[in-house]
Amino acid sequence: MKKYFILFIMTAHISIIAQNTNPLLKNWKGENQGAPAFNDYKISDFKPALEFAIQEKLNETDAIANNLKPATFENTIVALEKTGKTLSRVLAVYGIYSSNLNSPEFEPIETEFEPKLANLSDKITQNTKLFNRIASVFNSKSKSKLTKEQQRLINLYYENFVRQGAKLDIKTKAKVADINGKLAGYFIKFSQNLLSEENNQYIEINAENDFAGLSDEIKNSAIAKAKERKLNALGCIENTRSSVEPFLTYSSNRNLREKVWRMFINRGDNANGQDNNSTIVEILKLRSERAKLLGFSSHASWKLSNTMAKTPENAMKLMLDIWKPATAQVKIEVGAMQKIVDSEAETFKISPWDYRYYAEKVRKEKYDLDQNEVKQYLQLDKLREGMFWVAGELFDLKFIPALNIEVYQADVKVWEVVNKTTGKHVGLWYFDPYARKGKRSGAWMNEYRSQEKFDKDIPTIVSNNANFIKGKEGEPVLISWSDASTLFHEFGHALHGLCSDVNYPTLAGTNVARDYVEFPSQLLEHWLSTPEVLKKYALNYKTNEPMPQSLLNKIEKASKFNEGFNTVELISSALIDMKLHMTNDLINPDTFEKNTLEALKMPSEIVMRHRTPQFGHIFSSDEYSAGYYSYLWADVICADAFEAFTEASGPYDKAVAKRLLKYVFSSGNTTDQGDAFRNFRGRDAKVDALMRAKGFPIVK
Repeated sequence: MKKYFILFIMTAHISIIAQNTNPLLKNWKGENQGAPAFNDYKISDFKPALEFAIQEKLNETDAIANNLKPATFENTIVALEKTGKTLSRVLAVYGIYSSNLNSPEFEPIETEFEPKLANLSDKITQNTKLFNRIASVFNSKSKSKLTKEQQRLINLYYENFVRQGAKLDIKTKAKVADINGKLAGYFIKFSQNLLSEENNQYIEINAENDFAGLSDEIKNSAIAKAKERKLNALGCIENTRSSVEPFLTYSSNRNLREKVWRMFINRGDNANGQDNNSTIVEILKLRSERAKLLGFSSHASWKLSNTMAKTPENAMKLMLDIWKPATAQVKIEVGAMQKIVDSEAETFKISPWDYRYYAEKVRKEKYDLDQNEVKQYLQLDKLREGMFWVAGELFDLKFIPALNIEVYQADVKVWEVVNKTTGKHVGLWYFDPYARKGKRSGAWMNEYRSQEKFDKDIPTIVSNNANFIKGKEGEPVLISWSDASTLFHEFGHALHGLCSDVNYPTLAGTNVARDYVEFPSQLLEHWLSTPEVLKKYALNYKTNEPMPQSLLNKIEKASKFNEGFNTVELISSALIDMKLHMTNDLINPDTFEKNTLEALKMPSEIVMRHRTPQFGHIFSSDEYSAGYYSYLWADVICADAFEAFTEASGPYDKAVAKRLLKYVFSSGNTTDQGDAFRNFRGRDAKVDALMRAKGFPIVK
């Protein structure tokens, strides 16, 4: 006994030393439970910090599992809510490095620890003693005496453990754990391949006339990128959405448009060392095998079992119901574009690399609306202030620059969020707006820390991340209308986190069903186009004059323009995602994609928003797999929800905003999401609102 006691003392001593010396393991510094101390962190800190924090989490959960006292809500469920605080802090910073600061030095850490983190999750959910205690609380008669939120928390713990295989026999649990570990490795491989192609591929611009049609902003960015890469070229178009889409919209060089388009849509599909097709096959095979072990007919059935849609068939019905009117609208859009092409000297059939360019011509011709003119009023910094104003009007929030908070990159800025009326601290909002090497493409929201108050009041910390092209020093960054919508969308996610007012972190903020989480974010997009925002915050970058009423009218008239393209681009990706995960057959990803789209009669002028080999939403993790449909599902809810405002006094109706805060933005996962929407709207959502919002023709 003496020998083991000495060993325990030595182990404990080593743990204390690790916590005291490794900055990643220390509590965050500052007021309101602190914030990450980015100035102290080094890549070499991650491995020992992760190893320590993983083991600490296991020790904490093992202690709960081995508690000899009868299981209660407090000593089991609440105790679980208190575990893993160190690991949560480490993983918050780890996630930032993975998405925003990735590098050759960091990649091996991801490769090593993603399987280990998957294994940690399995060790917890497959802990029989722990599950038995959760089941005991779940089945306890005393559960009915608890609050509705506490009962919801118990139910979710029980259901999540069961969904992850807690009831399986030991042999099957081991198989599931093995699959999860392998999947984690493939997810990282997929992501690293995609990031490599986005970082290292580009199209050179070698002649001055190849800049034809481009604005000075796009041209200057291309010139700067070529200099940054030390190329012997006038400029270059990088392989990211933020560089490619503006080029495809405005470049009058059709051959160059095609080259740029092919570069972009072939990411991960180039038969090279970064080709993702074989990785996708392995992921699909493992997901299918795991679903069967867990008692489901397919990965899609497993993933949708705890969503609003409930089944793949329900999600498919929604998508196919909207697919017909969406493709019908595309025919109308293409017809208008083809007329312009046919009127030009050299005629051709509209191809995917032509769509954005000629759509812009139609917009100018039909609505006299030039997006370059609109862009002069869309300054990133001003629109950010507009978002803050909307948050104040709807949710009584105020954003104050937090100059004393450490950041991980010089362009990142931080704001303290407080309640306007009471002055109470709500949380912190980080904003990382610009593209750079090592940062994944797209736009997203992160939660560094969840809100909770069951033990003590812990405010949330959230971030918004984007890939806007940084301008010259001192010049405002102008963004497109589409990018401005994305800016408001991601801020909607951030507000969902910031407005959270629940007791337990598992139920906080955006921890809701996958097909509900996009509802608050998509809803906030509507406020960008409100006159109150545009008149006050859409200011001309040269004159500082507000957007004139004539331009506001044009934007309103063109609000439904190009919705066929936007919808087909999205639904085609969602249909491929769902069909991939409904089948258990081995497939060739490229062939499956081609055949499926042909069967759907995909318009030849459009490609999926995310082709299979670059579909990071569904192959860089399990999170959105068989779940990309959720954007459309949320679209239906969102369109109906916004009509609650228009049926009242307008977008800033105080009574409707109060209901929205109470039942949607602040309630997290404390109630069933269907009930939450009904509490807000008074009924279920109707798809008619979406059809009106998009202006689709009626198709029988």
